[in-house]
Amino acid sequence: MRVPSELQGLKTRFESNIKSMSALAKCMSVAAFLLPAAAGAQSAAEGVTFHKDIEPILQRSCQNCHRPQGVAPMSLVKYEEVVPFAGLIEYKTGLRDRAGAMPPYYREHDIGIQKYKDDPSLTDEEIAAISAWARSGTPEGNPADAPPPRQFADGATWTAGEPDLIVSTEDVTVLGGAADWWGDIPRVKIPLDEDRYVSSVEIIEVNDVDTSGQAGTVGGRNIFHHMIWSTQVLDDNLLPVEGEPSVSWPVHEIARNPDIFDPDSGRLLKKGSYVVSDSVHLHSTGVDTTGHLLIGFRFHPKGYEPKYRPALIGLGNGVDISITGNEDNQQLHAYAVLNEHTKIVTFEPHLHAPGERMCLEAIWGYTVETLSCVGYDHNWVRGYTYAEDSAPLLPKGTVLHIVGYMNNTRTNPNVPDSRNWQGSGNRSVTNMFIDLGMRVTMSEEQFFQEMAERREKLNLGPNDHQIGCPLCLAPLVAPELTESASATVATSQGD
Repeated sequence: MRVPSELQGLKTRFESNIKSMSALAKCMSVAAFLLPAAAGAQSAAEGVTFHKDIEPILQRSCQNCHRPQGVAPMSLVKYEEVVPFAGLIEYKTGLRDRAGAMPPYYREHDIGIQKYKDDPSLTDEEIAAISAWARSGTPEGNPADAPPPRQFADGATWTAGEPDLIVSTEDVTVLGGAADWWGDIPRVKIPLDEDRYVSSVEIIEVNDVDTSGQAGTVGGRNIFHHMIWSTQVLDDNLLPVEGEPSVSWPVHEIARNPDIFDPDSGRLLKKGSYVVSDSVHLHSTGVDTTGHLLIGFRFHPKGYEPKYRPALIGLGNGVDISITGNEDNQQLHAYAVLNEHTKIVTFEPHLHAPGERMCLEAIWGYTVETLSCVGYDHNWVRGYTYAEDSAPLLPKGTVLHIVGYMNNTRTNPNVPDSRNWQGSGNRSVTNMFIDLGMRVTMSEEQFFQEMAERREKLNLGPNDHQIGCPLCLAPLVAPELTESASATVATSQGD
């Protein structure tokens, strides 16, 4: 059937109007959806200024690295230095607990224990303030509202405070085009005239890489990838003295934060000890680089004696790791049974490039409880030290369970070629799955006492629950009856 031209034109105009109305309706719908968010952002932005709201955040969580002579690629000290990067700061802080987030501390804020020592992560309110400031024109505000500027000494910056003793390894040079290298380094004598217990240890790299530019990664600014090390008393021939055991220390890895030991379980640093390592991994920065490591020890007071012994627990899987190429959301699992009452001091995931997240669970009886979940970035190795009143107190028989989440696809920027399958191994193109966290063991009496002190300090009631302490509110044993009371009970029961 042939349609007259007038009718055809009317039909075309009608269809065009319908499409226009549909598009308008869609626009109005989108606008209606965006308006509350925009209004909320505008409301949040009101009164947010650099000196009053943003500068305190930068001082606490950013300027240790982002400052003149710092290791980060840009200074975030002065207003005019920060403004050009406002959008990038908003993006990086908004990542919160995934690879690439700043500050590089990846604990998840919606699950598990939430109190940690030396936690630089931002609150939801601080992240919202940064976003509002970045989106509202980055107002400077009144300089009188600014906190006093931080003062940084020349040279190394110690995150956990100035050490009591600093030991330096010898300089090593890695050429710009050199391949990765593994091996030992010369032993270094520790200048100590008496035995001391160590409360924390921190290692930083000092090198001659030019950090004045505005680019570069953590790996491009360091030549030491990791160092597995110990201290040992040696004789004049640098041989171990008989009867003097080697003392192991937490593995140093690139961009690692300080290791803080339990207050009741320091590590012993003995007079006459040397730093010993036969497993140092060096890599090129792309230019000829000379550098060394500084080891900073902080001591317990003289006369200190540890109450708890370190727990020797292997929690990892180095056997049946199998990570498929081009696949996300892959899981790895490992378990360990606690043979003694145990306090968990730190949680420290160790994975390789595909690793995005690790969770730590405690299984006791019929209860499965998540203690911690943290994101993972292979460029920044983090140890998460629990606050004193939050450290898990677990009875013997508890099963520790770690779950690793792997993303071996192109969406993971740390993976160089996602087509490759990965198994277990030491190389970066293979994988590891370990919780390197520190733990201490307790006697029965110490375990009861620690829980009792926590109940009293936190004023825990019968209906309260603390994550990681399944017995804090439960009587562990029935009270013992005296001999006369037992006879009375027996008589009342007709025995």
